[in-house]
Amino acid sequence: MADDNKRTRLHVRIGGEAGQGLETVTQMFCKALVRSGYGLLTSQHAMSRIRGGHNFFSIYAGLEQPQGPGGKVDLLVAFSEETVGLHQDQMAENGFILLGEDMDDHGLERSLRIPYSELVEEKIVHNVLALGVMSNLLGIGEETISSVVKEAFEKKGDKVVSTNQEALQKGGQWIQDQSVDFRKLSEAGQTERTLAMSGSQAMALGAMAAGVDFCSFYPMSPSTSVAMNLIAHADTAGIVCEQAEDEIAAVNMAIGASSSGARSLVPTSGGGFALMGEGVSLIGVAETPMVIVLAQRPGPATGLPTRTEQGDLELALFTGHGEFPRAILAPGTQEDCFFQTHKALDLAERFQTLCIVLVDQYLTDSIKSVAPFKLEELPEIPGPGDDIQAEGTYERYAWSETGVSPRIIPGKGKPLVVTDSHEHTPDGHITEDQDVRNRMVEKRLKKMQGLAREVFPPAYQGPDDPDLLLVSWGSSQGAVQEAAGQVEENGRSVATLHFSQVWPILPEQFLDRLQKAGSVVSVESNATAQFARLIRRETGFEITRHVLRYDGRPLDYDYILAGLKEQQLA
Repeated sequence: MADDNKRTRLHVRIGGEAGQGLETVTQMFCKALVRSGYGLLTSQHAMSRIRGGHNFFSIYAGLEQPQGPGGKVDLLVAFSEETVGLHQDQMAENGFILLGEDMDDHGLERSLRIPYSELVEEKIVHNVLALGVMSNLLGIGEETISSVVKEAFEKKGDKVVSTNQEALQKGGQWIQDQSVDFRKLSEAGQTERTLAMSGSQAMALGAMAAGVDFCSFYPMSPSTSVAMNLIAHADTAGIVCEQAEDEIAAVNMAIGASSSGARSLVPTSGGGFALMGEGVSLIGVAETPMVIVLAQRPGPATGLPTRTEQGDLELALFTGHGEFPRAILAPGTQEDCFFQTHKALDLAERFQTLCIVLVDQYLTDSIKSVAPFKLEELPEIPGPGDDIQAEGTYERYAWSETGVSPRIIPGKGKPLVVTDSHEHTPDGHITEDQDVRNRMVEKRLKKMQGLAREVFPPAYQGPDDPDLLLVSWGSSQGAVQEAAGQVEENGRSVATLHFSQVWPILPEQFLDRLQKAGSVVSVESNATAQFARLIRRETGFEITRHVLRYDGRPLDYDYILAGLKEQQLA
């Protein structure tokens, strides 16, 4: 049972300017929380500047796993005066602010200045000193936080480690000598090992578990972190990672690698994916296995390059001229990022087609506590055939009932492998024959039947005939679940329907849920309710109520509740 003098859930916000080490201190703080047994979730808010501009991280921790962002701030750690002014109105009733020695406290009583320059000489370790203050204030064990700091800096040498350890200890000792009325976190009873993991790390691990061989990319936030995580393990995992001169080259490199037998992945964002349109169409006609991680950010054009949005669903669905099959997966959690990236590579290989993993900046960059993945439970992914003894003419695009043709790799044996960007005959040569054209189009589209059998059904939670049904997809899952819980506490019958796959979708899996509900509301991070439109196109059911966010900030449960209340639904 939790101690009444301690708290079971906490919202910490760390804010300041780019270049002040916010990300470093946040990552160390998160690791310490997870190792202490707490459930964890973070969201990152960054301006598109190398230095300067206000950035902040929100960290949600508790005895139970936080599902989505939202709620008042219990502890604000301000590395810039701007942080105090921007966030003081978002503080909880008993919230507390830690700020720099020369900052204006705006007359707030529950605040405390940290005398950084008195405690340490080097400004570069101010963030680690603040980490010592925070950790001690919250009740995180000294041994736990010390080990995290050591691991973070040990590659830089003993002197750097000792300097940071000293700053950590001085911060912890200083706060012990202060009189602060702040409730610590209750001790976590969790004993199972968990990992602090971002969405990009989870996708990279899922790709490696699937045996990815090749990654080509052009840097574009927020997708770059996926490639960087693969690069970090490229030598040990045997992955070739190539930074191309542009996105067009990146997708074409991957097509060439896949045609040569490599299991290939291309991370990009909306502007990059737009440039890949011709390559996407080439994937379709050449029937090349390919996974593209499309990490969404707000557009049009450059838009808000470091913010988040779910605005590229229709881009993912319709990019590439002509008609050909594809699957689009939309992970909702870090666990989904791992398993669905693995699944995407599996689908791409088995159906020799394009599979898109559609994520966004919030999910890519946010950190969550996850249980270690059980790799032994993952299915084995088939690869190209090894029929090097085949006699006669090899037909790369042979007719088949499933639309999938036997695939072997050029140069692996005697057969000549012919592939083409034009319409072609079964043996790969260019043709304009009408009958062959019709059969080839139908052959490729047959793959949709197999892809449909692999569709993840949407997750439904709640009563069978709710007054209110919240429909969501992708990264909004956690925030919607939190909002539904609060609506339910207010006495309203509420259910959630969440899609972690957005194409293909099968009406028989969910249409009756929509029809039984009193009011149906789509919750999306875009301005035009793109997924609600897709549901109408595929089912005829029109969702007329929406909670939409498109200011570049993550959907949190406060925003969702406000939108529901505005429509008198909560």
